[in-house]
Parts: sequence; C-alpha cells; structure tokens
Amino acid sequence: MRNRTSRRHFLAGAAAAAMMPGLSTRRAYSTVQPQVLRLGFTNPRDSQFGAGALELATYVERNCGGRLRVELYPAGETGGELEMCQDVAAGTLEMTFASSAVFAAIEPELSIFDIPFLFRDVAHARAVLDSDIGKAALARVEPKGIIGLAWGENGLRHLTTSDRAVHRPEDLKNLKLRVPQSEVMVASFKAFGADAGPLPFPDLYSALSSGAFQAEENPIPTVLAANFDKVQRYLCLTGHVYSPAAFLISKRVFERLTLEDQQALRLAGVVGSKASRVYVDRAEKNGLEELRRRGMKVVEDIDRPAFVASLASLESQFQKQFGKDKIDAIRAFGK
Repeated sequence: MRNRTSRRHFLAGAAAAAMMPGLSTRRAYSTVQPQVLRLGFTNPRDSQFGAGALELATYVERNCGGRLRVELYPAGETGGELEMCQDVAAGTLEMTFASSAVFAAIEPELSIFDIPFLFRDVAHARAVLDSDIGKAALARVEPKGIIGLAWGENGLRHLTTSDRAVHRPEDLKNLKLRVPQSEVMVASFKAFGADAGPLPFPDLYSALSSGAFQAEENPIPTVLAANFDKVQRYLCLTGHVYSPAAFLISKRVFERLTLEDQQALRLAGVVGSKASRVYVDRAEKNGLEELRRRGMKVVEDIDRPAFVASLASLESQFQKQFGKDKIDAIRAFGK
C-alpha cells in the first residue's frame, strides 16, 4: 500500500518549492518563476489521462504568457484518486484529472454516473456530459472547495478476470472483484453476485498479481496502459459503466488567479477533455487486437439484458438516492 505519510511530505515539499523564488519541482529558471500547478492522475503517462493532461498543460504554456506552468504527476505519484481529490479540496495539491467513480466521496450525487447501463452508448454519454446536465453536475463540487474545469473521459468500463469468462451475472458468483471507491459500483456488482470490494487504483496491479483480487473492471485504454494483460486472462466486453473523468482544480488556488488565467484554464480543460476522448476512441479501436495479441481471451457475447434485469432490486434505491426525474432525464436525453 502507498505510504500516505511520504505522499503528504512530497506534496508539502513540492508546494513549498513551487512558491519559492528560483525553485521549481522539475526545472530551474533564472528569470521570474511562473506559478506551478501540479496535476496528478493515477494512470500512466501513456493513457487517456496522460493525453488529456498533456494537452491541457500545453495549452496553458502557450496561452498564459509564462505566468502559469502545469506539471504532470502520472501513475499515482500523488496518491489514489480519492486522496488527490481530498488534497485538491484542501489546497495541498493544485489539480487532478480523476474519474467520476471517486466523486461519490466528494459529492455523493455525482455517483449517479456510476449506475450500470445508465447510458445507451458512448455518444449518448458524451452528449449528456456536454449538456446542461453535465455542467450542473460538475458545478456541484464547488462547495467542496473544488472547481470543475471540464468533463474528460475515462471510457467504457469492461470486466477482466484471471480465471473465467463472464457472459451472464451468474458467472460472477463469488468472484473476488476490485471496483473503484464507489458505493454504487460496489452495490451493483454485489447485486450481480460478485464478491466486490473497493481499492485505490495505484494498489490494483499488485493486488491482482498476488491473487488478493481475481478480477477488476476498467476501460480498454486503462487495461492496456496498466498492463493488466499480464495478470488477467479474460477481457469480457460488458460495457457496464461509462466512466467520465474531470479536470479539477483547488478553489483556493483558482480564486487567486486573474480572471484571464481562470478563463485560460477553463479553455485548457476543454482542450484536454477532447484529447482524452480522442485517445479513448483510438485505443478502443486498436486495443482489442493488441490485447488479443498479448494473449487475452476476448469475450464478446454478453447477455446485457440479464445484467440489467439483475439490477432491478436496486432501482428503487437509486431513485431514492438520486431522484427518479434525474435518472429518467439522463436515460431519455437525445431520444
């Protein structure tokens, strides 16, 4: 497990270095120093998160007149997603690019997006997030000390396992499955029959390798980038949850910036969002063949209606938790 104390010391030290004249965390300058914004994410640099974060950082470099510089900290260098969101809220980390699965701990209503089979397809999901529904959802993190710049993309989540092909919910019975730190996803997979439990992403590979978990679920780009093919045998194309991600910045940090730089960061978030979606589209297209080449067995014949039916017992719970009107509005959007 990640040493939480070491991570805190890293954040504190890096923050101090970023504010001291003549020092930066990654490069030294002899002229006036730009303000450094550290952006952490859990996936490797070569991932949909890395692609989006790089485009955001590049936009800031080109459009903020040297006043700001975004530094990237990939692969969980600054902690798991929940830890990073908490640090952004506290102002000890400036920015993160995090998937929505962890937002429930920050703003519980945002876990509405974790409901399996909520969206018809990726195009439907993107349209919802780019609409007033998505904008209103992202604005809900502001009272928690976080500014949402833009919705990006993690991708359509699929199941991987070490020892079995999954076609129907009963195939999940007693399967030790890691899910993100999301109560909705834990409850949903338990309804499917799995022995589901949460775990921070940076700890996942070792947990799969040791056998502490037999299975996990993530978008294809993440499966590729994290090399899960080395510790998982089957890729089951369940497409159970569309997982958005968001560029988040500390409200304390954001409010100290000029209006010009605030606007530039919002535009940078939009640019980064588009880059993450482009990466996902490319990886989805090429990823299956690459994972097959690496030796994974791809299971395509999924009984989606059976999975949807197995969630019937949770529907009233979801409606009470999020509001039937909100769930219906998402499902009906664009019809």
